[in-house]
Amino acid sequence: MARRPLSGALALAMGAAVLAIPTGLGTAGTAQAAPPGEKDVTAVMFEWKFTSVAKACTDSLGPAGYGYVQVSPPQEHIQGAQWWTSYQPVSYKIAGRLGDRTAFANMVSTCHSAGVKVVADSVVNHMSAGSGTGTGGSSYTKYDYPGLYSVNDMNDCQTQIGNNYGDRGNVQNCELVGLADLDTGEDYVRGRIAGYLNDLLSLGVDGFRIDAAKHMPAADLANIKSRLSNTGVYWKHEAIHGAGEAVSPSEYLGSGDVQEFRYGRSLKQVFNNENLANLRNFGEGWGFMESGRSAVFVDNHDTERGGDTLNYKDGSKYTLASVFMLAHPYGSPDVHSGYEFSSHDAGPPNGGQVNACYSDGWKCQHAWREISSMVGFRNAARGQAVSNWWDNGGDQIAFGRGSKAYVALNHEGSSLTRTFQTSLPAGDYCDVQSGKGVTVNGSGQFTATLGSGTAVALHVNARTCSGGGNPDPGTGQSGASFGVNATTQLGQDIHVTGNQAALGNWAAGSALKLDPATYPVWKLDVALPAGTTFAYKYLRKDASGNVTWESGANRTATVPSSGKVALTADVWRS
Repeated sequence: MARRPLSGALALAMGAAVLAIPTGLGTAGTAQAAPPGEKDVTAVMFEWKFTSVAKACTDSLGPAGYGYVQVSPPQEHIQGAQWWTSYQPVSYKIAGRLGDRTAFANMVSTCHSAGVKVVADSVVNHMSAGSGTGTGGSSYTKYDYPGLYSVNDMNDCQTQIGNNYGDRGNVQNCELVGLADLDTGEDYVRGRIAGYLNDLLSLGVDGFRIDAAKHMPAADLANIKSRLSNTGVYWKHEAIHGAGEAVSPSEYLGSGDVQEFRYGRSLKQVFNNENLANLRNFGEGWGFMESGRSAVFVDNHDTERGGDTLNYKDGSKYTLASVFMLAHPYGSPDVHSGYEFSSHDAGPPNGGQVNACYSDGWKCQHAWREISSMVGFRNAARGQAVSNWWDNGGDQIAFGRGSKAYVALNHEGSSLTRTFQTSLPAGDYCDVQSGKGVTVNGSGQFTATLGSGTAVALHVNARTCSGGGNPDPGTGQSGASFGVNATTQLGQDIHVTGNQAALGNWAAGSALKLDPATYPVWKLDVALPAGTTFAYKYLRKDASGNVTWESGANRTATVPSSGKVALTADVWRS
């Protein structure tokens, strides 16, 4: 996406896309980015079916400590396989690609049982750009949505916004990439929008992410929120910052929190072109909105495609940026969890059905050990300021969160061995990044070696590494989570095989390819019966089919009685 803030939408070839972006929220007048409760991390399950979200709440989000899950828009929308069809509503029925009313209600109930609250992405600025039959069977034409809206409920400006973001009227009254723009100043429209949101509240929804907030006057949104059955509901605005523009994101702080888009953009700049040492005063010290009312992310579904931010293709930079976000106290974090894409418009694999993480293109960033383990870190560090900051002036940094937690990141090309000074109580800890034990001495010090592109993270709620410290990433199966640190050259991939049929029975041709999303760490989850003891080994293949086995003896592991054995600290043996 260009720097021009097309808040809520992207201009696509068919004139049809609307971007969705996650954050934190708050109550009217007393907005706080930290959601109600003790857990402020939101997993944004982009284009996941509601049944798949429910399973993830039970299997991975709840156990990891996520406070919220954000789901893609549930309302009926235009038909089509592209992701952006979800952002062109044609009615307020819960009848989209991702599931019907029953599936949605069951998902909310299941997630609540897992201790995870639900935020619904809500598209209320506009309707569709064309005509046809919606995913729930509703017929519509642009400006005419039978039983809901007619042309009289639209803003008078029926031309596209264009590039004039210095004109408030143009931004808030004209059409975002040709989408029928609702007149949210009209009492009837406000009532219908509030009715939709109240319907979601009746099904147990805990909060709303307001798509394209910047394209609606702040007073209109405040009025709509005042009509809700719970006027203090968790509420967050998507309002993209643009220097010198007529509409400022801070205008929306009166009715909820606002996403701080400069956060993710700046992390990309730092990780690509500057030094991590510059992050010492990251947040308000960089001119961002106040921490307690800002929502932050490393990436979202739109910025990952547009290049505004880092994304899963950036390897360890992306992973370390996520570790930093969850370790640092500024804002309320959203963790994006989506799927592979080679085309901007590509919709979700299997229509949104996630059969297993790291398969069919599903990236499942919420479950990466490096990321999911930091959710517990953040929960443990809640309320603690940054302490014991250290950096080498370059791309190696470390800092504590009072006496509760400590993290170190190495974004340089060589390893780092150092004795770190913390304020942690003396004793044994589990480095939740690697699953290895670390001892802090009576002076609050520990010594560790960090490979290039890795981190170390300790907190008071992870004193031992029993059980691997890594929740099942959303599949609900017993088995093994492989994760080997292995460098490769262009055209090479890492595979695993072993003495089980599910691992290819030692046949190099049947070995399973691992996912390089967090390169140099290659990952794969494999289902195996509980209690199975197995042998395995990694191999490297090139485009010509040449195979190189790692050296040394066969590795061995045993699947626990429930969940997966975490083999995520393996290192390729040359």
